[in-house]
Amino acid sequence: MTDTDWDERFASGEYPRAPEPSPVLRAYEPSLPGGRALDVATGTGRNAVFLADRGYDVDALDASAEGLRIVRERAAERGIGDRIEPIRADISTYGFPTEAYDLVTMSYFHALDRFADLVESLAPGGYLFVEGHLRSAEPSPSGPSDDRYRFAANELLRAGLGVSVRYYDETTTERPGDRRRATARLLAQKSTGGRQSYPERPKAPDRWPGGESDSKAESGRNP
Repeated sequence: MTDTDWDERFASGEYPRAPEPSPVLRAYEPSLPGGRALDVATGTGRNAVFLADRGYDVDALDASAEGLRIVRERAAERGIGDRIEPIRADISTYGFPTEAYDLVTMSYFHALDRFADLVESLAPGGYLFVEGHLRSAEPSPSGPSDDRYRFAANELLRAGLGVSVRYYDETTTERPGDRRRATARLLAQKSTGGRQSYPERPKAPDRWPGGESDSKAESGRNP
């Protein structure tokens, strides 16, 4: 899918204007350090607007001009426009700055070839959150039809072994309209040494408050 296609999807309302942030990110955020964040493949601001609302200064990166326009509008509506910097760029070739961010997030965009660059862009002690669609033996109408844009079992976990994994899961959830979705989620910290700091684990049943209610937000962002 081209950038123009995504511009059309965002403009038409086919993709939600205000998708919910990841429930895992939302649950862990109170235990994460504040500061500067980068939301990769921001779309209409799934994670970017949430993080700016929580006090982060956010760079929102996407190739879609229409998606970034909606991000700016949403931020202005909430009075946090000064906390979000839209960046229009191709993620596959973008030059990520080094040790610039306290938190980097990427939801439902498959770019494992840039994983090392995302880690490099974290400041020491910074956190990386990545989630994406899984290849599944059960039929999964949500997300990309091509397995190239889905994680294989443990693929995201193996990618994160160079950083300190704080949370990982591979799960299947029921979605509105009888839609099933298999998802992998990773939260990791750029830290070294035998003694490290750890975020507080959210307590059940509030670990993933609210979930992700809008089923229209489930398609992968890759072509």
